[in-house]
Amino acid sequence: MPVAYEVFGSLGVQAGDHNTQYNTYIKPPPLPPMDQVQPAASAVFNAPARSEMFVGREEDLARLHRTMTSSASEAVVVTAVHGLGGIGKSTLAAHYAEAHRDELSLVWWITADTPSAIESGLAKLAIALQPELVQAPFEQQAELARQWLATHTGWLLILDNLNQPAEARALLARLPGGRILITSRRADGWHTIAAAVNLDVLDEGDAVELMTKILEAHDSKAGAEGAADLCRILGCLPLAIEQASAYMAETSATPVEYLGLLARYPATMYGETAEGVDAERTMARVWRVTLDRLTGTPLVGQVLRVLAWYAPDDIPASLLTGIAEEPLVRKALGRLSAYSMVNLTADTIGVHRLVQAVARTPDRADPHRLPEDIAAARTTAVTALAQAISDLDPLVPSSWPVYQAVQSHVRALSECTDPAVDTEELCLLLNYMGVYVERRGDVTTALSYLTRAAQGMETHRGSDHWTTLGVRTNLAGALCAAGELDRAIPLLESALSDCLKAYGPDDRGTLVLRHNLATAYKTARNLDRAIPLLESAVADRARLWGVDHPGTLTARNNLANSYHDAEDFSRAIELHTEVASDRARVLGVDNPATLNSRHNLANAYLEAGDVDQAILLFESIVSDRVRVLGSDHVDTLHSRAKLATSYKESGDLLRAIRLHRSTVQDALSALGGDHPETLQLQRGLAEAYRAAGNLVRATRLYESIVADYERILGVDHPDALHSRFSLAATHHAAGDLKQAMELYESGVADCARVLGSDHPSTLKTQSRLADACRSVGDFDRAIVLQQSVAASCARVFGRDHRATLIAQNNLSQAYGAAGDREQAILLLESVVADSARALGVKHPTTTAIQKNLEAAKIFLRPHPRRG
Repeated sequence: MPVAYEVFGSLGVQAGDHNTQYNTYIKPPPLPPMDQVQPAASAVFNAPARSEMFVGREEDLARLHRTMTSSASEAVVVTAVHGLGGIGKSTLAAHYAEAHRDELSLVWWITADTPSAIESGLAKLAIALQPELVQAPFEQQAELARQWLATHTGWLLILDNLNQPAEARALLARLPGGRILITSRRADGWHTIAAAVNLDVLDEGDAVELMTKILEAHDSKAGAEGAADLCRILGCLPLAIEQASAYMAETSATPVEYLGLLARYPATMYGETAEGVDAERTMARVWRVTLDRLTGTPLVGQVLRVLAWYAPDDIPASLLTGIAEEPLVRKALGRLSAYSMVNLTADTIGVHRLVQAVARTPDRADPHRLPEDIAAARTTAVTALAQAISDLDPLVPSSWPVYQAVQSHVRALSECTDPAVDTEELCLLLNYMGVYVERRGDVTTALSYLTRAAQGMETHRGSDHWTTLGVRTNLAGALCAAGELDRAIPLLESALSDCLKAYGPDDRGTLVLRHNLATAYKTARNLDRAIPLLESAVADRARLWGVDHPGTLTARNNLANSYHDAEDFSRAIELHTEVASDRARVLGVDNPATLNSRHNLANAYLEAGDVDQAILLFESIVSDRVRVLGSDHVDTLHSRAKLATSYKESGDLLRAIRLHRSTVQDALSALGGDHPETLQLQRGLAEAYRAAGNLVRATRLYESIVADYERILGVDHPDALHSRFSLAATHHAAGDLKQAMELYESGVADCARVLGSDHPSTLKTQSRLADACRSVGDFDRAIVLQQSVAASCARVFGRDHRATLIAQNNLSQAYGAAGDREQAILLLESVVADSARALGVKHPTTTAIQKNLEAAKIFLRPHPRRG
């Protein structure tokens, strides 16, 4: 059952319950499938223009082309060009793309320095292919681009500046054909995914030719005297040669004169390394010479130092507006562009990564890189990013385009900043960005940002300051999303204690924390603590805010969900009915929160065994959610899946499978294959296949789901554990008892280690292991395991809990299989009586156990107990 974690008021608006953050979703118009889309002429090529200054590299280009065409089949071909920063990898890739563009159906260039940058590049490809997708969700755009690449051939995808081979594996696994060219500074690790091409510095003759061409292009009168010596001092590094040549062209200096300028700085610091040249030290010398020349232009050094803290590409010019008046900033950018220190477009700025690295590195001997100036530039960059998202709620989709535009720059700044010098402003920036990326499904990045923000705010403000408590609350929510409840619950408990001491029991923050702690207990299945806390939260909110306040309604909704989890279905149905009615009256019948309450009510009927009522309600909810939100909105997908499950429970398996299939396909298109909701929906389809007896398809799908969960969320995430259990159950149903028992054995150990020995998932897995033991004839072990499960359920849940009754039923089955007829029937008679008393005579659990009792009396014949 979905739960809601509310955001602290001072650090973001209050969130409603499950998925209300999507309520401004704009449904895109109907579009043709991606396999039918042909790229428009304007979309077939986005690589940087081939430089007229390109020299040499004939052998490198020939080697690259051989690897890119090494396969005669349509299988995907991947080549990684690696080498030092500034050595010309991107230039080589651009030259290759231009030279072969007529042979290709599409060339698409993606700056791939982070996983999020890859996703952004794919999203832009989708929009280029179908401009109507500009209004579609970001995840849908990226997924549709993958679908296009997977269903077409003859294209070239360039992943520029990829840091790690692992960051491309998920994408490459989805692409059966095409050509992929990777550039990277990383020299190792490519053998698992790509053919590697090492790029070295230029030959001295080519280096001199490059310098000469640049000078001639600027009509420079400087001669060639000293050019070879200068290129040698610069290590024949193309970037250094380009920027030194730009300087000479602007100042009419000769190579000999430029050598003299370089000689002013200690040459021993910039010696060659085993790799041929120390690129950063070489660029430091070029930087110093250029900035010395530009000291007469205000702001040049300051602008470059600020730009150094952002991602190297697509820096919005608006991020510099706070430095000084716009004409002065523009003039500084123009001078930097003239000296090849930056690249300008109409709205964005680009800086080479190596130039940025030098600009961020303090050096007391360099007046342009004084530590205090670099620190001040970092502060300016933080302020600009914070102002860009100020007053924009990270939970509201209309704010997401701005967050997306600055996301790569926040990531770059955080990665380049030592947490020891984090300011309050940077911590708050990371907090807001952490909430944003968590809601977009990037839980790993969210945890990194929010952990750092919480630690920083405790240092600056103390553990009980309102702002610190807010960040700690958001961190706990991300931990819950990651399945790390053993960390989330203590964090919420300590935050609630601190908030109570500092602000009292009626403070809004205290109410939010109490609610979030209760929902964390609920997620951890600790209902004995969750329900009283939620009941208290509802009472306090009603007293302080009123019974119709949205926050009160949210708490009542989650209390009803807790009754559901406790299998008190009558109370859950009663409260869900009340909340749905109140939300319709207060918020409107089409409000997403109202629809959510109706969904939860239908689900309560389903779990209570009233399948016909559940189907009627879900069919109505699906219709309304399609009308209000669209057919592929995440909430609609969730209701469609529940309707399909209801069909399955009613025995209409063909209808269930068809609906599950279409729901999964829409989720893949709208959310992507790695979205948690997509994986959850695939589990529903696999379960339907298993119920229909199509065990081969069920097994294959579960194997894929398990692999995806383990890759995305980790092997110990609860969803990964549950999926491995389902895979084991499918092997069990297929008669593959050896594989099933191995998975059950490891599942019991993993669940006990991660969730605890008394967790329902641990006990359920242990019970299924007992069933497998019974199937292979190990009756003694089956009985011992089921006795342990029944005793644990009685101790943890109580004698009359449904889980305890089911465990005792399973124990009776083990007795019966072992030939102990008398013990089996006596236990079943007792369980039937307990179930009728606790759940009711007509409850599905009671009727199922009664049928088992009748079957036992008929089929179990007295005979000696088998060992």
